[in-house]
Amino acid sequence: MHAIEIAGFGGPDVLRMTEIARPIPMPGQILVEVAAAGVNRPDCLQRRGGYPPPAGAPATPGLEIAGTVVGRGDGSSRFKLGDEVCALVPGGGYAEFAAVAESNALPVPAGLSLTEAAALPETYFTVWTNVFERGGLKWGETFLVHGGSSGIGSTAIQLARAFGAGRVITTVGSAEKAQFAVELGADLAINYREQDFAEVMKAHDLQADVTLDMVGGSYVARNMAVAALGGRIVQIAFQEGSKISADFTALMVKRLTYTGSTLRPRSVAEKAHIAHALKEKVWPLLAQGRCKPHVFTTFPLAEAAAAHHMMESGAHMGKIVLVP
Repeated sequence: MHAIEIAGFGGPDVLRMTEIARPIPMPGQILVEVAAAGVNRPDCLQRRGGYPPPAGAPATPGLEIAGTVVGRGDGSSRFKLGDEVCALVPGGGYAEFAAVAESNALPVPAGLSLTEAAALPETYFTVWTNVFERGGLKWGETFLVHGGSSGIGSTAIQLARAFGAGRVITTVGSAEKAQFAVELGADLAINYREQDFAEVMKAHDLQADVTLDMVGGSYVARNMAVAALGGRIVQIAFQEGSKISADFTALMVKRLTYTGSTLRPRSVAEKAHIAHALKEKVWPLLAQGRCKPHVFTTFPLAEAAAAHHMMESGAHMGKIVLVP
C-alpha cells in the first residue's frame, strides 16, 4: 500500500510517499481502508523528531482516520465488514490502510462525511478528556481556551457551549479568526497579537473556572492570574516552550489545580474509556448538528508536506485533512 514516511527528521519536505506492507489486523483489531486522515500538530512534532510513536506503533505518522472496515482480527465483533468508522490510532494514519483497535473506533456520526469524520477522533478525544474529565467543566462555569480557531480550539468552544458553559472565552491571531470563533459559540475572542488576554479579561471582570492551554511559556503565569477561585488549568502542549519561570503564589491563594495530559501514549483500554464516553455523550450532539468538525481544506495523501506547511503557517481555521 501507499503510505507517507518520515525520511529523516526536519521540515515538511522530509515527508515522502512510499510503499510498505499492508497491515494485518491483530486480535481485537479491525483493518480500515482509509478514506481520510486528519492532520494534527503532534504529527509535525513527530516529523521534527520530538514525539516518537509508542512502542509497537507504526512509524508512519497520522493519529486519526475514517474509512471502511475491510478486515477483522480474531475476536473482533463490534463492527462488520463494510461499516464506516472513524478511529484514534497511535500512528499509521497517513496510509491507504490502517489496523485499528476496535475499541478505539467509533461509527461515523449520522450526517457526516468520511472526510469530516476523520477530523473527529484526535480533537474530540483530547477535548473530552482534558476539558470535561480532567478540567471538570460544569454547567454555568466560565471556560477559557487558547487557539480558538485550531482543531482543538474550535472543538472545545462548541462542546463547552453544548454542555452549558456560562461564558466561553478564547484567544486567536486575527480578526477573521475571532469572527470564526464567535460564530462557533465564543462570547469573547481576544486577538493576542493586539491585546494581552489577561488584561482584557481583568477589564471585563472575567475569571476562568477552566482553562485549556496549548501555548505554555508566558501564558502560564497569565492563566493563573485570570483563574477563578478553585479554577482548573489543563496543559496539553507547549507551543511557546515548556521551561518557564513563574510566581506560583496564585496557585495557593486561589487553590488552583494545574494539570495536564498527553493522549498518544495512553493504553488501548484508557482510550476505549474515552471512546465510550464520547459515543454516549457527544456522538448524539454530532448527529443532531449541535456541534461538528470544521474541515478547512483537504490535500491528497501525496501532498502531506504541503499539508504540514499549512499547519505550521497557522493560516487554517479548523482542520486539515489528507485524502488517500
